[in-house]
Amino acid sequence: MSDKTPSSDILNDLISAALKAGADAAEAVSAHRASLSVGVRNGALEDVEREEARDLGLRVFIGRRQATVSASDLSDATRARLVERAVAMAKLAPEDPYASLAPQDRLAAAPHADLDLYDPAERSAEALETAAAEAEAAALAVSGVSKSEGGHASWSASEWRLVTSHGFDGRHRGSAFSLGVGVIAEKDGAMERGGESRTVRHLSDLPDAASIGLKAGERAVARVGPRKIASITAPVIFENRVATQVLSPLMGAISGPSIARGSSFLKDKLNQSVLPTGVDLIDDPFRPRGLGSTPFDDEGVAVERREIVRDGVLTTWLLNTASAAQLGLQTTGHASRGLAGPSGVSTHNLHLAPGEGDLEALMAQAGTGLLITSMFGPSLNGNTGDWSAGVSGFWFENGQRAYPVSEVTVAGNLIDLYARLQRAGDLEFRGSFNSPSLLFDKVAIAGK
Repeated sequence: MSDKTPSSDILNDLISAALKAGADAAEAVSAHRASLSVGVRNGALEDVEREEARDLGLRVFIGRRQATVSASDLSDATRARLVERAVAMAKLAPEDPYASLAPQDRLAAAPHADLDLYDPAERSAEALETAAAEAEAAALAVSGVSKSEGGHASWSASEWRLVTSHGFDGRHRGSAFSLGVGVIAEKDGAMERGGESRTVRHLSDLPDAASIGLKAGERAVARVGPRKIASITAPVIFENRVATQVLSPLMGAISGPSIARGSSFLKDKLNQSVLPTGVDLIDDPFRPRGLGSTPFDDEGVAVERREIVRDGVLTTWLLNTASAAQLGLQTTGHASRGLAGPSGVSTHNLHLAPGEGDLEALMAQAGTGLLITSMFGPSLNGNTGDWSAGVSGFWFENGQRAYPVSEVTVAGNLIDLYARLQRAGDLEFRGSFNSPSLLFDKVAIAGK
């Protein structure tokens, strides 16, 4: 991708025009994205998608009223209409006592050291097709695999720039390289799916196609012939690839908007224990090559490494400017937004610090129970923390996998479950939210 995005002059011109049209404050965003993705099935090319997009967003404030607009046409005429529409909308918008630009003293003053998020390599359609086909072939070569759901490979690069009327001007860019495959294994007429995919910032960090395909095939074969189990209360382990899905409700429960609404099962837990003693939950926006790394948040606020949970104790809410103002606090640099609409809240690179031992050691510790390898349809009561999810995986006995299971539901109250969390040491940085495998000693399991 070219180093050039819509020039800073365009963004500054948008802001100047908005102020002249009656706005008291404004922020302008440009986003440039280029991507190429290829899919194959049974060794034959199935689809190729190419995207090249440049977009603008404008948010204006008139007093405590705000409006946001966006466009993908960068022409002078369109930009003029963008400003006109935004100011007109803001004049008619209801007053929001918490609407404003980020406080000037919270803005990122200087770029952090290079986070190494951008790899200038571009993969051709031919290279992507070759990689996808190799991954698919490796998966299909696993004994027991009968069909392919397709291999896919992609490359993308993006750049984001934010300029505000109170002096912030910053940008960051990143790249992503992905490879994955899904297959079906069959035995006695019963079929099970399995897959593997990886996404990384730098092409050199992407696992080779053969290893990705092999994992996909092995997962599918291992799941063939699942049994149903009787309802029981037993130890449950969430494999590291799915463990973050148990922790994600915690992040929603400590987001500023949820706290401000009073609709959080953790609303009274600030500076109290929410995880066991010794457990840390860390948000690190500066991890080199991290998929969630960033030099500033989406309001231009400085970001920092935070132990959101330190030694089991919840240390902070996740705040953007609006939710911080509503709670009488300072933004924590967790604003997240698109080109249109006000900011939401999200973490950056989040991970639960690992414990000791591998997954097998955790199973040996538990003795007998359920190992969960996939999850779907989670349900949460945000006020109470009551949670349930459909799952599949493996029943294990004497610390060893005994047989695959499916059509199972696990349920519990997350406040109680989090207090009994036990960790393996198998943390892998695969995404922007990562966790080791997690054991909960007593969980309600609903089976046949």
